[in-house]
Amino acid sequence: MTTSTTIGSNGTTVSQTLLDTMNGASSSSSASANSTSGTSGSDLQNTFLTLLVTQLKNQDPTNPADSSQMTSQLAQINTVTGIGQLNTSLSSLATQLSAGQQTQAALLIGSNVLSSGNNVTVSKGASSSFGVQLANDVSDLQIVVKNASGQIVNTLDLGAQGAGVVPVTGWTPVDSKGATLADGSYTITAQGTINGQQATATTLSASQVQSVVQMSGGAPGLKLSNGSTVALTGVASIL
Repeated sequence: MTTSTTIGSNGTTVSQTLLDTMNGASSSSSASANSTSGTSGSDLQNTFLTLLVTQLKNQDPTNPADSSQMTSQLAQINTVTGIGQLNTSLSSLATQLSAGQQTQAALLIGSNVLSSGNNVTVSKGASSSFGVQLANDVSDLQIVVKNASGQIVNTLDLGAQGAGVVPVTGWTPVDSKGATLADGSYTITAQGTINGQQATATTLSASQVQSVVQMSGGAPGLKLSNGSTVALTGVASIL
């Protein structure tokens, strides 16, 4: 049996089935009848307009429906529809941005980049590049170089440096006495000073980009020659 519901103060009645469609709810009898009804913003808007026209047709001429309320209801339906369209557009934009990032990442294959790390390789009197990332300007920046045994072999004083990435390239690997360092792997630590107080300083190591991989969440990542994988945002500098 179909029931009716009174809308407003003028006694207008509409079927419960129509109201159920608008509210997204249904009884056991109306569920099967509306099984093919759409629930998109466009479908809800059409259903609302059908309900509105029904109300206008059955309104009391001496007590017409409030036009401001109808306008407000139409605006709410249009807002919901607009939000749905905006979500679709944002999803499409995110897909395009991801594809663009993949292309940009592929262009880095074969390049040397600086990323978070503390390893420096010495070979035949030359060292790999390295650097430091500073959160603030410092009045003095020092980089301590240690051998595989953890012994300090040299301390590089880079003086005052501005915030950001401070790359160190072309350093001649010698100890504190000027003797050439033996081939091998060394570690670095950075010490920054601001008015006598220790500042945040993150060491960076150079590695070659070997390939592009997909990280968790679908974002592109860079597979480096040192065996690590970093996100594009993890690249501090391209050498």
